[in-house]
Amino acid sequence: MPELRVLSALDAARLQWYHFKAIMIAGLGLFTDAYDLFCIAPIMKMISQIYYHKDSIGTAVLSISYVIALFGTALGQLIFGYLGDRVGRRKVYGLCLLIMVFSSFGCGFSVCTTRRSCVMASLAFFRFVLGLGIGGDYPLSATIMSEFANKKTRGAFIAAVFSMQGLGILMSSAVTMAVCEAFKMVGEGSLEKMEAAGVETLAPAESDIAWRLILMIGAIPAALTFYWRMLMPETARYTALVENNARQAAKDMQKVMSVSMSQVAEDTLSETLELPPSTSSSYKLFSRRFFSLHGRDLFAASANWFLVDVVFYTSNLLLSQIFSFSNKPLNSTNVYDSAFEVAKLAAIVAACSTIPGYWFTVYFIDRIGRVKIQLMGFFCMAVVYLVAGVPYSWYWSKHEKTNKGFMVLYGLIFFFSNFGPNTTTFIIPAELFPARFRSTCHGISGAAGKFGAIVGTVGFLWATQHEEEDKGEVFPEARRVRIAFLILGAVCIAGVLVTYFYTRETMGRSLEENEEDEIDSTCASSGNELFPIE
Repeated sequence: MPELRVLSALDAARLQWYHFKAIMIAGLGLFTDAYDLFCIAPIMKMISQIYYHKDSIGTAVLSISYVIALFGTALGQLIFGYLGDRVGRRKVYGLCLLIMVFSSFGCGFSVCTTRRSCVMASLAFFRFVLGLGIGGDYPLSATIMSEFANKKTRGAFIAAVFSMQGLGILMSSAVTMAVCEAFKMVGEGSLEKMEAAGVETLAPAESDIAWRLILMIGAIPAALTFYWRMLMPETARYTALVENNARQAAKDMQKVMSVSMSQVAEDTLSETLELPPSTSSSYKLFSRRFFSLHGRDLFAASANWFLVDVVFYTSNLLLSQIFSFSNKPLNSTNVYDSAFEVAKLAAIVAACSTIPGYWFTVYFIDRIGRVKIQLMGFFCMAVVYLVAGVPYSWYWSKHEKTNKGFMVLYGLIFFFSNFGPNTTTFIIPAELFPARFRSTCHGISGAAGKFGAIVGTVGFLWATQHEEEDKGEVFPEARRVRIAFLILGAVCIAGVLVTYFYTRETMGRSLEENEEDEIDSTCASSGNELFPIE
C-alpha cells in the first residue's frame, strides 16, 4: 500500500504535548460516560426510598432504570459511529458532547416531585438521550486517538483515554458520598424527628433534590471539554484517506504537532492523491468484499466486547447486591446512608482494583500486545469466578457479613477485566479497520458490548430478585449467585476461545499496515485478485 508522507510522519512522531492534550480532551468524555453510567446504582437506592416507601420498586422498573441508558448507548454507538465516517470525526464529536451536557441537566430536572410514575418516565427518557451521547463518544474518542497517535505508543494512548473511565467511576462515588453527607448534615433535625416518630423509611423532602444534584454534576466535565474539542482539527487520516485531501491533512497537522512537516506539505501541494484499492470506494460497507476482508475482525471485536460486557456490568451489579458494610439492611437506614454505602463500596473497588487494572494496561499494552493481555484477562477472570463460585453457598452459610478475603478475590475480577478485555476491546476495533469504516465498525463492536451489558444486567436482576422476599434481606439467595458466578466463568472461557482463534494482533504496526495484512491474507487464501463486489 503506497503510504502518504503525512501519515508516515504521524506514525514516526515523537511523544509530545499535543498527544497528552488529545488524551485529556478525549479522556474527559470517557470520564463523563463512566460517571453517568455508574452513578445510577446509589441513585436507585435513593429513589426507591423516596418514592416507593414500603412498596417494592419491582424488578421490571429496576431493570428499565438500569438498562435504558445502556440501550441508548448502543443506539448512539451505531448512529454516531456511522456519522463519524460519513460527516467527520470532529463535527460529530462536538454534537455528542452537547447531547451529554443537556441530557444530564434534563435528568436532574425530571418533571414531577410527587407522582413516581411521572418521575421514573421522565428520568428514563433523559437517561436514554444521555445514552445516545455517551454511545457516540465511544467510537469517536477511540478513533480520534488512534488516528493522532504514533504507531509505537498508540495502544498506550488509547488505553490512557479509556482509563479515564476508572476516574469517572471514582468521581461518581465521591460526589454521591459528599452530596449525601452534606444533605444529611443539613437535614439532621428532620431525620431525628422521623426516627422519633418511628418512620421505617427515612426520606426527608430535601432528599429529592440530592439525587437530582448528583446527576446534574455529571454535565460539568463534559461542558468544560466542549471548547477544546471544537479547537481540535480533523484527523489527518480522515482528511487524507476519506476526504481525499492530503494537502489539507498536512496543513492541519502542522498546526498542532511539533514535527517538521514542511517537506510533507510541499510534497502534497503537487500530489494527485490516488488512493490504493484497499481505501478507495471500490467496495461498500457490508458488501461481500467488505465481509471477505473484514468480516472476521468485525466478528471477533463484536463477540469479545459482548462477552466482556456481560461479565463487567453483571459484576458491578453483583457487587452492590452481595456486599454490605452496614450492620443493618440498607432499606432500614435513612435515604442518605443507603446510597452512601453503595457508593463507598464502588469507590473502594475503583481505587484498589479498577483503576490499577487500567494503568497496568497502559504500561504493558505496547510491550506484550493486545491479544496476550486479552487472553490473560479472560482466563484469570474465569479462574476467579470458578474459585469463588464453586464454594459460594458454603461460604455464605458460614459468613453473615462480608469477609475481607472474599472482597480481595472479587476485586481481582475487576483488576483482570481492566488489565484485560474491558480495555483491549476498546482499543482493537480502533486499529483494525480502514479509515472510512473505522468509526462505524468500532460503533458496531461497542453496540454489541452494550447489548451484552443489557443481557447480563436484566438476566441477573430477574434471576436473583424476588418481590415476595423479605425487604430486610441484605444478600440475594446464595445458590442463585453461585450459579451466576459459574455462568460468568463460562462466558470468560468463551472469550478466551474467541480471542485465541479470531483476534489479530495490531501492536507496533501502522493503521494502514494492519489493513494491508488482512487484504494480503485474503488474497492468498483465495488465490485470485479481489475485484469490487457491490
